[in-house]
Amino acid sequence: MASKQGRQAKEQAITNLLKCTRLSREEISLLIDRFSELCQKEEGKLHRLEFRDELNRFFNITDDILMDRVFRAFDKKSTGTLKLEDYVQGIGKFLNGTTEDHVQLCFDAYDLNNDNYISREEMFQLLKSCLVKAPTEEDPDELVKELVEIVMKKMDKDHDGRVSLPDFRAAVEEEKLMLEALGKCLPDEKCKLTFQEMLRMSGGRYNSAGSVSISEQRDKEARRHQKGHQQKMMVY
Repeated sequence: MASKQGRQAKEQAITNLLKCTRLSREEISLLIDRFSELCQKEEGKLHRLEFRDELNRFFNITDDILMDRVFRAFDKKSTGTLKLEDYVQGIGKFLNGTTEDHVQLCFDAYDLNNDNYISREEMFQLLKSCLVKAPTEEDPDELVKELVEIVMKKMDKDHDGRVSLPDFRAAVEEEKLMLEALGKCLPDEKCKLTFQEMLRMSGGRYNSAGSVSISEQRDKEARRHQKGHQQKMMVY
């Protein structure tokens, strides 16, 4: 956005985004530049694969299902691509969103069929996808089913056999670990700091150097997530 018209458009975008995010003017400016650099296929539109690469490289979100679901959570109008405001608002929630922002984002990600509930079937699919497939004498599906029942018992506050947004919110208020009990949808503090430092150092410019393969990241995250679930089961 080097032209006068481009600078004016950027300033207007910053003004609008300041009203609906908790980001600073500088952060929004850097994210606008970052968005422009990421849109390699089509100007002004961030495609799913481009966004998945960003989630993998900087936010350590590596599960195939959840990367697509986070994309859908960002894509509020279900257009199939992310516009500038979708990207900046979504990353803003990643970096310094409220607990309610995170509750809504994770719930939207876990609600696989978009019916405003998380069912046992959806829990099973999510947990089976993110847990390490290790050799065991027990039926892995049965282990996942047992874990589904543990999580359902913690989340289903009105005992109707499914989890609504109010159920999910109440469960998170009681135990923060429940926020990502069905898979990683949010970056940890280290990832946030790394991403923010990258923005400041690069000025938002895209740099493909130093990326880690999705398979390597996914294996690492799956091991971490399984360990977290084992710790939660001990608590329950």
